[in-house]
Amino acid sequence: MVTRSKQRWLPAVVISVVAALAAAFGSVQAGAAASLPSKTVDEILAMMASTEVREFSGTVEQSAALGLPELPATGPAPGAVSAMELLAGTHTARVFVDGPSKARLQILDRMAERDLVINGRDAWFYNSADNSAVHLRAPLPAGPGDLTSKDLPMPEAMASRFLAAIDDSTEVSVGDSTSVAGRSAYRLSLNPRSNATLVDSVAIDVDAETGLPLGVQVRAKGQDDPAYSLAFTDVDLSTPDPSLFDFTPPPDSAVTEKEVPAKPAPAMTAPATPQDAPEPNRPRPTTSGEGWDTVIAYPAGSAPAELSANPQLSQALEPVPGGRALTTSLLSVLILDDGRVYAGMVPLERLQSAAAAL
Repeated sequence: MVTRSKQRWLPAVVISVVAALAAAFGSVQAGAAASLPSKTVDEILAMMASTEVREFSGTVEQSAALGLPELPATGPAPGAVSAMELLAGTHTARVFVDGPSKARLQILDRMAERDLVINGRDAWFYNSADNSAVHLRAPLPAGPGDLTSKDLPMPEAMASRFLAAIDDSTEVSVGDSTSVAGRSAYRLSLNPRSNATLVDSVAIDVDAETGLPLGVQVRAKGQDDPAYSLAFTDVDLSTPDPSLFDFTPPPDSAVTEKEVPAKPAPAMTAPATPQDAPEPNRPRPTTSGEGWDTVIAYPAGSAPAELSANPQLSQALEPVPGGRALTTSLLSVLILDDGRVYAGMVPLERLQSAAAAL
């Protein structure tokens, strides 16, 4: 059975391939070291936990140098961005947030723009390339787990994934202070105590004034530049114009209406979370290894649809004995001919050994 403690070690970079959940935009734009009062790891973590930033706007950039060719933009909207697309090249987006229920993400493609607009119960996905729109409407009453600004791909969300996974397999320290998007920032450094993982280190830049994470970068072993980075290049902590969250599709656009399924009411006891609860008659994935060395395994027929339906992934896979594999500087994915799938932030050989042991 997959426990939450093991699932959490598949952060955004891995989940983007394994579960098609990642849609991240950002790269760390760090300037010269800033002069800041000394703080301990616990003090910086406390700043992040108590941040009161709920309204802001800015530009985020993502840079992925995982050893894959840059892939063209696909999908009708931000919600449909291909996971493979985000594993190569650089992407830029404008983001506007006003509390948990109002947000706008504008993905700036080379010749077009894709927009995600969240306003209360309504969410719009729009793609100017083909003038298409998808309208999602949440059921009443809205509750925990509904689409909110916390679902947007920003440094805070990625930092939370890594920080939630801190345990004895990670050395956490305070690095040199820096400047991100023109703001002074403390840097938390996460270093795996493992020789088996592909990850060399993770750096999280935290705004010195507010505790808001401004950037995250992940370094791979044997690679000088960050393999993956996500950060603000500019940020404004004032409340955005309310009109930004009102969206009306162009009159001639193709609009698809969708209803978000209602979520069951929470029980008084501690129920399984949506991440832990398997679909009916669908086996759970399993894991082997600990911490950064964790390998997640999907039984035949239970892997996420993104793995079998994504044409970009199919092009990136290379033949290996018994199946196909995706290998990058930060993660590996093994898809066997019998339908089993293995993934982790480890070399391909580790996945093949895990598959042979089952």
